[in-house]
Amino acid sequence: MDAYDKGSDARQGPGRDGREGPPPGPDGAPEQTGGADGADGAAGTAGTTGTAGTVEVPEAAEAEVPEAADTSRAGEAVEAGAEAGPGTGTSTGTGTTGTGSGRGSGDGHAAPPAAAVASASPAPSTPPTPRTGVAALSPRYQVGAVVALAVVAVAVCAHIGLVFLHVAPSNTLTKQHGSAVDEWVFPEFEQNWKLFAPNPLQQNVSVQVRAEVSTADGAIRTTGWYDLSAEDGRAIDGNPLPSHTQQNELRRAWDFFVSSHDSENRPVGLRGSLSGTYLRRIALLRLDRNEAAGPGGVVERVQYRSRTTNVEPPPWSGEKVSDRPTYRELPWWSVTPERDTKERDTKEGGAA
Repeated sequence: MDAYDKGSDARQGPGRDGREGPPPGPDGAPEQTGGADGADGAAGTAGTTGTAGTVEVPEAAEAEVPEAADTSRAGEAVEAGAEAGPGTGTSTGTGTTGTGSGRGSGDGHAAPPAAAVASASPAPSTPPTPRTGVAALSPRYQVGAVVALAVVAVAVCAHIGLVFLHVAPSNTLTKQHGSAVDEWVFPEFEQNWKLFAPNPLQQNVSVQVRAEVSTADGAIRTTGWYDLSAEDGRAIDGNPLPSHTQQNELRRAWDFFVSSHDSENRPVGLRGSLSGTYLRRIALLRLDRNEAAGPGGVVERVQYRSRTTNVEPPPWSGEKVSDRPTYRELPWWSVTPERDTKERDTKEGGAA
């Protein structure tokens, strides 16, 4: 007759078939001789414990079943323990080649799969993308924005069409509606072809000045020619942001003078006198910057001249131009226009 110590996994005597149980180990516990089967028994019994109740494998059934069926019976006992009601349960499984036992806590029901838990939990809600531009406006303002854009588009198209008719060659539309086109274009939107002139400038004009200076000892001396255009060119060369005065002051002043004077350097109208005064002031500023008078000296009179040279044509053009410079000298000017007037009156009175 088999004898078991209740509550213990060790077999205390020979079985019904006369075989002894596994020999005890050093500490009195039965020695496990199983390998993978014993591990399977441990895996089969792990996690089969509830929170209430105890499930035990019947002794008679274990003794009567064949050895090959021991592990399957242990697995069935584990499943029975998993289906038990709430409580704490313990199941043991014994195999011929190994013994395994497991304990777990729960409410007696099998845990649902992880995929089912993930699908049952609600997905985090994504905030809606905020609307921008015209779509963010209320319907009333959207209509207003669309109307405003349509008006702007029509105005731009009309402006482009009128400007095109202004610069286009004479045609039927310009003959019939030329006055309306001119009223729209002039004076703010005037267009011309000066940028694409058929005869662009092909000469280099250099403006130079010299002075008559009274020195500290009372002597009078005349300075050399100062190339003011070359000074501006050196200031502009390599400068990414040259000043407006360096680029245009001297050039525009000389063009102003030439266009308002005749070939004898006599002014034509009030603009001629104004252009001479403007050039005089530029000369005094540049000479003072160059310290032309020297220590204790005073500039009494100034004189301008221009040096014009032709730009060499490209080799493939076959055009031949003179490379000799031409000069245009202006008369001597006193520092103040009043002195020029007095000197002229004195000369005219002496001649009379």
